[in-house]
Amino acid sequence: MSAYAGYSKTSYGAQGGDDSGGFFAGGSQQGSQGGGSGGKSYQDESLRPVTIKQILEAEEAYAGADFKIDNAPVTQITFVGQVRSVNPQPTNITLKIDDGTGQIEVKKWIDVDKQDDSSAEYELDSHVRVWGRLKSFSNKRHVGAHVIRPVTDFNEVNYHLLEATYVHLFFTKGPLGQNGAAANGDSMFVDGGGYGNEMNANGGGQVPSKLSGCGALAKKMFTYMNDNQAMNEGFHLNVISTSTGMSTREVLSASDELLGQGLIYTTVDDETWAILEY
Repeated sequence: MSAYAGYSKTSYGAQGGDDSGGFFAGGSQQGSQGGGSGGKSYQDESLRPVTIKQILEAEEAYAGADFKIDNAPVTQITFVGQVRSVNPQPTNITLKIDDGTGQIEVKKWIDVDKQDDSSAEYELDSHVRVWGRLKSFSNKRHVGAHVIRPVTDFNEVNYHLLEATYVHLFFTKGPLGQNGAAANGDSMFVDGGGYGNEMNANGGGQVPSKLSGCGALAKKMFTYMNDNQAMNEGFHLNVISTSTGMSTREVLSASDELLGQGLIYTTVDDETWAILEY
């Protein structure tokens, strides 16, 4: 298989000695593991941009089998997320990474010869990019990291999500310009990757399917936020209360429900929200 419709390398890839050669499906890396005829060939090595939800839902036919995402084998993966916890050990550092679609543990082995405090560069809630391999132990998945690099340009976060989306669509719908059929209806995002096909009563913007399970107050709050232009920081509690006629307590209750469904998120403080768009 050729590269993803000619899309071969990310501008945010590992540099220098960490460069893994781009996102090739069935790339041209040569060699074998173990050197014998029974060794595993590296001709199918690839570096795939993914979301954590894709990692957690990757198919494993049996223990030790190759993982598959979108029915395609994956070897090396890369993703971007926020550091939620750091747990340094004598031989490794374990990070819990969250990208908004899920959380997963990332383990990076320490080079004891360097004797440096590698955990110092990983600040809580900071964004990092991870390169590594998906592993499973005792039915629990984690990522064995080759490289964990702090993200210095926030554009990289958005870039990665677009890149992961591109590759996901390549495998499920085919290359650009071709009438490929989707392999399945699953999404790489937490709620199906969008606001569903339901329309609001005014025929305006699309309403997420998850909203159907919310109460009347949550629907009222979301509809107001969806139908009005938000300030850069989102909608404040007082603005929503005044505009919708809801009491402060009702707005707070509705916001808890919408936050629990992953439909909104807090911005500048705990009383200002914006719609979570994909």
